[in-house]
Amino acid sequence: MTDPYQQNPGQGPQYGPPGTGPDLNKPDTGGQYGQPQYGQPQPQYGQPQYGQPDPYGQQPAPYPGQGGIDPEAPWGRNQFGEPFSEKSKMTAGLLQILIGGFGIGRFYLGHTGIGVAQLLTCGGCGVWALIDGIMMLMGNVRDAEGRPLRD
Repeated sequence: MTDPYQQNPGQGPQYGPPGTGPDLNKPDTGGQYGQPQYGQPQPQYGQPQYGQPDPYGQQPAPYPGQGGIDPEAPWGRNQFGEPFSEKSKMTAGLLQILIGGFGIGRFYLGHTGIGVAQLLTCGGCGVWALIDGIMMLMGNVRDAEGRPLRD
């Protein structure tokens, strides 16, 4: 079966009205839709290469944890956006478990009133100090300023 509109017999069928397909009699110059010819300069896309100036004159903003330190939260923030304390929950918990009879863990966190109460009661005969130390290790105790303890 032959196509009466086929302008180039032997080159395959031409779809659409005559004159709309590629002109197979002309050589391909790699024009608008094709790839550029070999040796032609390639267009540059994407980010500038290393050592080249930024064409827009902008510096990228630092990502969290990449040199940009939040002055309100130098030890980071928790999942709720609260700044962490400079006090460590591991240090506070171990101080409270090991020598909590003297209220040292609470003094470390800045809770002097509770520290004095533990000092006078010998840490509630050790039970109060042990439970308090476990709660500090679990992260359920905050420092005197109300900030969560850091890991």
